[in-house]
Amino acid sequence: MTEIQVQDYLRDNGYPEHLVREGRAGLVRRWREFVEHVEQGYPLGIEDYRNDLDLRGIIALAKADDAEVYLLDERLRKLLTDTSMRVWESGPANAFWDFGYPRNAGPDLIEDLRNEKLLL
Repeated sequence: MTEIQVQDYLRDNGYPEHLVREGRAGLVRRWREFVEHVEQGYPLGIEDYRNDLDLRGIIALAKADDAEVYLLDERLRKLLTDTSMRVWESGPANAFWDFGYPRNAGPDLIEDLRNEKLLL
């Protein structure tokens, strides 16, 4: 999709104006920041984690993924553990990012996963 098409998709589907305004570049920047955050150690809880996963779902649904996004995906994929466990449903069927959690997840995410009976 072109930048205009991505922005139109975001607008037409009711995404917040800041996402519409930033368009594809903003979505990819945010996804990059999330992957870098996970690489450093993910200190936040499950709601923040799921919100971050939604970014990748939006990228896929808006057809805004490309080689850069796929490289970021590969970086994230290497950081996930327990990838048979679905922790979210961000849109696309069986998207890899919806399964597992970061190996270096902080205590908040681990506790939330346990509270939701996703982790024993």
